[in-house]
Parts: sequence; structure tokens; C-alpha cells
Amino acid sequence: MIVLFDQSAAFNGLVMGTSNKTELLLGYSTIFGDSAAAIQPIADLYKTQVRQLALALGVPENVLQKPPSADLWAGQTDEGELGFTYDSVDQLLYLLIDQRYSPESCIDQGFEKPFVESVLQRVRQNHFKRVMPPIAKLSQRTIGYDFLYLRDWGT
Repeated sequence: MIVLFDQSAAFNGLVMGTSNKTELLLGYSTIFGDSAAAIQPIADLYKTQVRQLALALGVPENVLQKPPSADLWAGQTDEGELGFTYDSVDQLLYLLIDQRYSPESCIDQGFEKPFVESVLQRVRQNHFKRVMPPIAKLSQRTIGYDFLYLRDWGT
């Protein structure tokens, strides 16, 4: 990321991220690694929606069919490491997040209770990756606590 940000500064550009909503909710990223970006253009799309967009844009079939992988070791795939498919977890996340279903309602919709509980646990445990780091309040005006408003500082 240091190299990417250095190169973006060289031509006054922005580092664009490739994270999607599924990865961000599940915490399937490296904090200050692949999740570090100035802009995240597809971060509000679930993985299955990104696949649909790629198909509509004419991305080559061999790219579309390649199993998603962080390439951490030979044969590693995202779904193998997570223990479920993006298709199934996206359906659940859509109900939990976008539709605000309760976990019980998702189980009533046919999702297995252990699956719902494990996904909820991942979403909760990885919240810290989706927010700015907490700042210890040591002064009268702390960024993010007391200093919240926009102001023209002459830039």
C-alpha cells in the first residue's frame, strides 16, 4: 500500500480499493492492507452483485469463473477458507443488513441457525476494520468526538 499511495501522489491520483460489501462485513480483508484506499467504488455491492456487474461489463469468462482467492497459499480460495459460498452468505447478509431481518427471521426463511450465528459473529467481531481507529480523548477538542463539523480551513 505504501508503493500504491506513493505512486498515486506522483500523478496526483487516488488509490482505488477493490473491497466489496461482503468482504467488508465479514472482515475478509487486511486492515491497512487491501482495505486501505482513498475511495472504494464497489464497497456497497455484495460479491454476487460485483459478479453480475462484471458479466454486464463483458469481463472475460476465464476471469468470471476463477474462484475468488487471496492467494495466501497454493489452492487457497475465499469460500474454502470462510466455509461457505458467497452466494449463500450474500443472501443472508442482504436480509440481515439491507432488510434488517432479525436472526430468528432469517432462520425462519430457511437458513441454518449455526450459519446465521457464525456470520453474525464475524460481522460483529470485524466491526473495527470498518471504522476509523478510536482516538483517546486527552484534550478539550478531540477529532471524532467534540470536533465533528466541517469547516473551511483555507485549503
